Order: sequence, then structure tokens, then C-alpha cells
Amino acid sequence: MWCLELLLPLLLIINDASCQWNVWVPRDISAMTNSCVVIPCTFMYPSGIRPYRGIHGIWYFGQPYPQLFPPVVFKSRTDVVHESYKGRTKLLGDLTQRNCTLLINNIGSEHSGRYYFRADLGGANMYTFPDFAELKVLDQPNIDVPEEIVSDESLELTCYAPDNCPDLTPEIQWMYTDYLPDPEFSSDFLEEGNTAVLSNTLTFTPRPMHNGQLLGCRVYYPNTTLVYERLISLDIKYAPRSVWVNVSSEVMEGSSVMLHCEVDSNPPPRISWMFGDQELLWDTASNISLSLDDLTPAQEGIYTCIGDNGYGIMNTSLYLSVKYPPREPTVNDSLTVQEGTSLALHCSTQGNPAPTLTWLKDGELVGTITADELSVLDIVEITPQGDGQYRCLAENEHGRASSSLNITVEYAPVLLEESKCTVVREGVQCVCMATGNPEPTIEFYLPDLNVTINETDGRYNFYTHTDGHTSTGMIKLREKGERVDNGGPAVNVHCSIYNMYGRESVLLELQQEKKYMMAVIVGTIGGVAVIAFIIAAVRYVGHNNKKENGNPRQDVVLENPALYYSAVKKDKQNLRKKVLKTELLGSKFNSILEETTGEDGDYQPVGSMAGLERQELNYAALEFIGARPREGASGRGDDGSNYTEIKAK
Repeated sequence: MWCLELLLPLLLIINDASCQWNVWVPRDISAMTNSCVVIPCTFMYPSGIRPYRGIHGIWYFGQPYPQLFPPVVFKSRTDVVHESYKGRTKLLGDLTQRNCTLLINNIGSEHSGRYYFRADLGGANMYTFPDFAELKVLDQPNIDVPEEIVSDESLELTCYAPDNCPDLTPEIQWMYTDYLPDPEFSSDFLEEGNTAVLSNTLTFTPRPMHNGQLLGCRVYYPNTTLVYERLISLDIKYAPRSVWVNVSSEVMEGSSVMLHCEVDSNPPPRISWMFGDQELLWDTASNISLSLDDLTPAQEGIYTCIGDNGYGIMNTSLYLSVKYPPREPTVNDSLTVQEGTSLALHCSTQGNPAPTLTWLKDGELVGTITADELSVLDIVEITPQGDGQYRCLAENEHGRASSSLNITVEYAPVLLEESKCTVVREGVQCVCMATGNPEPTIEFYLPDLNVTINETDGRYNFYTHTDGHTSTGMIKLREKGERVDNGGPAVNVHCSIYNMYGRESVLLELQQEKKYMMAVIVGTIGGVAVIAFIIAAVRYVGHNNKKENGNPRQDVVLENPALYYSAVKKDKQNLRKKVLKTELLGSKFNSILEETTGEDGDYQPVGSMAGLERQELNYAALEFIGARPREGASGRGDDGSNYTEIKAK
């Protein structure tokens, strides 16, 4: 408000140019009761007038005509003023500078009204200006409330307090805002026409629940007891604030259902039932019901109740679910594909609730179980193992359905591990096994003879067999062939397998050759060990008999060789038992050897150890030559002991 100091010189320049009686005062000005107010004032007079004995001024209240004796608010010549203004007024301006600004202290509501200024320049040069300042004395702050408050639209409420008292600066607070949603506050200072107003704006978005609520604005002056309050009640126009409908429901196909809707609004709304974009029923009322009969899956969906009363629209929806079992799934047609092809098998169906789709191959689960109306089984680079029947099973709590397709995988021949040549009693047997689709054809080729075998001749037998996609070919070579350096037979047989997708030829290995040589070595070692054991046992028996005669250094005389032979024979029987144990140990040794060498153990035993498995051990016959010494020998050992010669027959 104090920008008047800058404005007055400009006004003086302007009015000097006009040279007329003129005054400037604010048309409206306000103040809080029991506070003070400053009324800015500037006046002009004609330039040809010379003030006589100075310039004086008078402030009147109510009207400008002195002859009507209006109450005098202030008079510069004397202190004679109206009773209600005694001690309350003071001229702040300098009349010689044409400033007639007036201060009124401790004002009350009775001081509200119009204030006029009269200039007295002496003599007949007196003039009462018709312009006036109207003072409003407030006992509560002003709140700017819109004519219509609509729910869910941003609302601004502004509280104003005059700030025209230089000794008192007001402050503004809003009351009862705790229940408001996200309130915002902003302060501002306005100065119009040299009058000042302090404002505080409350911004929030009202809801229907705020209708009828109280809000308050409080203006107070710090360090004083001056407090002013104003309360307002919110009158909120709102659209329907609640729309009630049935909860979402589930019904079986072919049944009936009733949908209800109630709307709480003011004024009463227009209610309509909508299914998608189609309006099924409407009425102006507080509630409405929609009946649906003989339901089909096509009537499943969202039903919406809409209420509109001119201030806004509100709606609530429900979902009507029509239950039914899965329909028969739709799948791909049966396929014949080549190995390595990538496939995408589709299965689609409908059902409510959404069925679970399961892919089965030959009755076993493949892929993942999908809870949807579409399932895609991706097969990347299919292998021969992917051949078979694929079935898509759809099921929910109301039933199940399925559809199938067959996939046939064609592929080039593959040689199986069972393909090999083995040594048999008759010679060498070669087996070639392969799988493929179409079933592979098998042929044998003998490069040494430059012969392709696909039929039987006098030197070998040829046999073929087909089981599904697996073909087996076998030949028996009646002659083992030439011997190689390690003593085994030389085998050079090729197996050729082919169908429309490819051909392969491989050399068949002699799988039992290593076992055969190992059996010969083991058999030989075992035979030598048994013979050595027999000789040692016989010598041990003879040595014990010499000790029993009591004279180990005396020559042995066999008076009854038959009895001695009988004793030796008994020892022979004991020895035989020990040899049988050795036989078992040898057999176990062969088994361990097989495990160590990693062979499959399907060969026939060869050599001395093998002979022990099929026939009894032939013992050497003992020939006793009495007490006569051997020709060319003394009949004693090097240690002087007697000995008996052992001959094998």
C-alpha cells in the first residue's frame, strides 16, 4: 500500500496540467473490527489559486455537504470532531504536498460507510470532493466460495483479510481440513487501488462424502487478542456415488439368471443395463432388474449398470460366466516328415472354465500342461524317437474331450552296436543290425573275394529279418580264414545298409578275438600250474613215508608195493579235491579277467582251463620200480635219500 509515495508525484504532475479541483481515494477499502485502517488520499486544486494562510482539510462521514452537518472525522484547524472519532483519527499526509491520507484507529462496525475530503485554501477557496472512499469494517474474514461445487472437480476456496493497518499484520489459517483429500495451501498479497488484502487459498478435490462438512478460516494478529473466524458448510453437487449390482455369478449353459442394480444419487438417475455396446434395459428410478433366460455361451461377458443424473455418470459391472464342458479339440492332420524337421502341433478348443490341454505321445506326457484354449507343442529337429501317436486331451470340471494325430518319421539307416563278427564252433559269424524308415536293406561285402552277399551259397549262410524299423542280417563263414600274427582268424567283412535317405558301409570288427587269445594264455598257465602241483604233492607223500620207517637215511625197500600204491591212491584222491578247487579258482579268474578287459563274456572257453570245465583231470600213472637203483644212478638223491621214479603213461 505504500507505493502511494511513488504514485503521488505522478498524480500531481497530471493534475497540475488539468488545473481543476480533483481528488483520488480508493473507492472501497476494508478493515477488521478493533483494528485500524489507512485511507490513502491525494487532492488537486487550480493552479491560479494561492492558498490563504496555508492549506487545511476536513474529513466527513456519510455525505459531502457541510450544510447538512455530516459527522466530522478529522479537521486540521481544530480538534472538534464527532464523538465516535475522538482520539481515533490522525492525518498521515502533508496537506502542503496535497497528501490527505487519513488513519483511523480502533474502528468498529459503526464506522463503516463513505468518507469524503474537503480542501480549505482560505477565503472562498473551499471545495468538497464528490469522490469518496467506502470503508467496510469486518467482524469475520471473507471466503470466496464458487456458486456451485461439483464432486470430483478441483475446488479452490480463498479466504481474504484486509491489510490496511500499518501497525498490525494479519495471518490466515484454515480449520477442519484434516478430513480433506490432499489439501494444498497457498498465500498471496494483493494491492489494488492503494488498498492491501492478504489471501490464503485452499485447493482440494471434494468427494460426495464431503457434502455438508464444515470448513473454517481464521484471521489473527500476532501479539494481540484479535482473532476472527468464519465457518462455511460445503454444498457439493455429486454424480451417483454408489451403484450396487449382483456379484459376478456362474451359471450352467441353458439356465436363467436375474441381474439387479441400485443407484444412490441426487437427483435420481437414469439407469441402464448394458451388454457391451448394446443397451438391454433402462429406466429413471433408483433401481432396476434385468432377467436373462436359457443362457448360451454367447451371453457370457460383462454386464454394466450405468447411472446418470446430470452431474456425472457412475457405473458398476459384473461378469456373468456360462459354464460348459470342453468342445472336441482341433489338431493338425497326421504327418509324415523326415528326421530333423521342426514341427508345431496346434491344439485349440473351447470350454468354461478354460480347459487344461495336455499333449500325450503314445500315452505318455510330453510338453507342458496349458490352462488355455490353445496349446502349441513345438518339436525342434524331430528324431526317430518322435515317431508315434500324439493326442491332445482337453478337460475341465464339467467334462473332457480329445483328438489325435500320427507322426511318422522317416530317416536314413543307423547301424546298431550289436553289429559285429564273433568266433563260433563252425567258423566266424557276422551280424549286422540297422534301424531306419523305410526299413533298411542289408548286404555283406567280402573285399578279399570281391563278393556281395545277399543270398546263401556253399561257403556261408545268409539270413535277414525285419522287425518294425529294424533290419537284421547275419552270415556264417564256414572257414575261419588265414591266421594273423597273434594266432587269431583274419576277418574282413563289410556291412552295407541303405534306404531312400542314405547309405552307409562299415567294417565289422571281430569282437571275440582278444578273449580267445586271453583264454589260450590263461588255459596254458593253468595247466602248467596243475602239473607242477601234482608233482610237488607226490614228492611230499614219498618224503613223509620215509620218515615213518624211522630211518630216513636207509634205502627204501617196498616189501608190499600194492599197499603203498593204495596209500598213494588215497593221497591222490585228496589231491584231486585240491585240483578241483584250483579249477574253480581258475574259472573265477577268467570271470575277473573278462570284467577287467571290458568284454561282454559271450565267447566259448578255449585252452587247458576250458578243458577243466568239461572233463575230469587225467592223472599221471605211478610206476614203482622197487628198491633197485635206476640205471646210471645210485638210487639216492643228492642228499642221500631214496627216490621213486614217476613216469607218465
